[in-house]
Amino acid sequence: MDLHRLRWAARRGMLELDLVLLPFVENVYTELDTQDQQRFHDLLECEDTELFAWFLGKEEPEDDELKRIVKVILQNTGIRGEQL
Repeated sequence: MDLHRLRWAARRGMLELDLVLLPFVENVYTELDTQDQQRFHDLLECEDTELFAWFLGKEEPEDDELKRIVKVILQNTGIRGEQL
């Protein structure tokens, strides 16, 4: 997926998620290895309610691959759950 399409896929229509995902795509995504890029694509297939809970730190993904990319996103965006 090219970067332009990825930006559109990362737009969720929920401001809190957009504040996490869009800066990540703009500033970090291209620096990821192929596996983490695929994890990010997989993450975009998840429901907004799941993403919101994961980024808030209220829940964790059951899948270890998704858990890893959530951790990478949070570490690289500088946003913590209490800021959402």
